[in-house]
Amino acid sequence: MRIIGAALLFPLLLAAQMPQQIAGHLTADALKADVSFLASDALQGRGTPSPGLDIAAEFIASQFRRSGLEPAGDDGYFQTAQYKNVTPSAEPVVLTTNDAKANPAMISVQDPVALDLTEVAITRATADIATLTAFTVDQVRGRAMVLDLPAPAQTAGGGRGGAMAVFRLLPILTKLKPAAILILSATPGITTRIARLRDASADVTPVITVWDPDFRASLNAKPAGLSIHIPAPTEAPVKLRNVLGALRGSDPRLKDTYLLLTAHYDHLGVRENSPGDDHIFNGANDDASGTASVIEIAHALALLPQHPKRTIVFMTQYGEELGDLGSRYYAQHPVFPLARTIADINLEQLGRTDDTRGPQVGMLNLTGFDYTNIPASLSKAADTVGIRVVNDEKNSGPYFTRSDNAAFAAAGVPSTTLAVAYDFPDYHKAGDEWPKLDYDNMAKVDLAIALAALDLANSDSVPEWNAANPATARFIKAREEGTK
Repeated sequence: MRIIGAALLFPLLLAAQMPQQIAGHLTADALKADVSFLASDALQGRGTPSPGLDIAAEFIASQFRRSGLEPAGDDGYFQTAQYKNVTPSAEPVVLTTNDAKANPAMISVQDPVALDLTEVAITRATADIATLTAFTVDQVRGRAMVLDLPAPAQTAGGGRGGAMAVFRLLPILTKLKPAAILILSATPGITTRIARLRDASADVTPVITVWDPDFRASLNAKPAGLSIHIPAPTEAPVKLRNVLGALRGSDPRLKDTYLLLTAHYDHLGVRENSPGDDHIFNGANDDASGTASVIEIAHALALLPQHPKRTIVFMTQYGEELGDLGSRYYAQHPVFPLARTIADINLEQLGRTDDTRGPQVGMLNLTGFDYTNIPASLSKAADTVGIRVVNDEKNSGPYFTRSDNAAFAAAGVPSTTLAVAYDFPDYHKAGDEWPKLDYDNMAKVDLAIALAALDLANSDSVPEWNAANPATARFIKAREEGTK
């Protein structure tokens, strides 16, 4: 009986000591060292692409190497992605229907690709999920899908909000295989001619916004064909890299299931036209803080005497500031099967406690708080270290699609982004610098995240979408399709 009692007691003692063991390796000084380098002027704001971004990737890989993580990329710790830097042609885009021709100054193309369509059939739709998911590929393939946005006064958040809502629906639209997507808008689109990055392996569906009222009236007057000419852009090759390391699971039954702990390591680079003398957007809180947290949580968990049952994949992504490029690339080219990936816990803005709503010391926000049951695991872990998990009902839902977790959610993987401050005084400004972070608070928050990650990786149950919340319907559908 004494032997059995000792055998039962030993795991309980280890569990009780776990927070102290992790905290001993997850320190404020270690986090400060990482953030101060990643957000230094030497890295020039880690724009995508840039030499500073490449240096940051090498630094992250060196830290994964230090921790003994298993390289999980196609090139050591790097998942390499081939992109094109695409610059629109100076020639005008031509749109005609019936006898109307759109004013070229009132046309913008989100992702330019050479296109010539003559009298192509159109399919009309409204910009809402329920309507779009009701379409089948056979109804849309090869046609131009036309979305007529209401006037600003009729659109929640104004006309720009309506246009942005359409762009968030693009993953649904492109799956229907239209030849082009035409957005009829009452407000101007973006007409910039700067270069844009494009996944070289991706099929591109051009998205055209037109705000010419005469053209809009003509197209809406009666069912009509549509002719589109987009001149060929110029393209230059670019290589970008996600950085991945794996802490291989210890359980024979569960080691081939995966928990992702992610953050983006890019920021806004150098903005010469920004006001003041400082033009380097260092991105200390956004998101050197999340990147440093991934690095140090990985290091602390790798030093534990026993690995968790499931494999934890630590990944930092490029190009979040340009539209979740790195996470979307991974979701389309997963290293580990998404059907066997139980969750993505994404880390953003963990260092600043001076939220515009007031101090956020000892607090941790989750986006999509009621989208999954992930908050339960996180709350249980946070309680043990004195961190309060917060459901900010005003921001939790809207911010769900504003970070890399959105790409994993779109692929069906239960996900959330963890943040201390949703909005802070230097957000997307040159003043977001490393001395302004609260590293002691950050270390406590990271300890809570590390314990929650262990709980998820050791549990026989897995995170699930909340079917009672209508906002999760498309994520549940994607999960079901991905696990067939």
